Amino acid sequence: MASTKSLSLLLLALIAFSMLATEVLANSPYGPGSLKSSQCKGQCARRCSKTQYHKPCMFFCQKCCKKCLCVPPGYYGNKQVCPCYNNWKTQEGGPKCP
Repeated sequence: MASTKSLSLLLLALIAFSMLATEVLANSPYGPGSLKSSQCKGQCARRCSKTQYHKPCMFFCQKCCKKCLCVPPGYYGNKQVCPCYNNWKTQEGGPKCP
């Protein structure tokens, strides 16, 4: 009987945690669909501000942003928060988005 209560409480806690995590991700300023296409230029300027290849970075970042409606945080990496941005590849299989 005690085992059933413990299992029920654990299940309830997992459901509550899952709902909380979903809410946090939905309110994130990053991630799929977090931007409007009009916001892409500013977010890409931030993303590309520290690279020596500013023009190509801006070109590809804006192309990716308009398709994915998100730009990862930071200047490099962190692409996992935006799967579309992360998974779009060139014909050679390399990353398309900076």
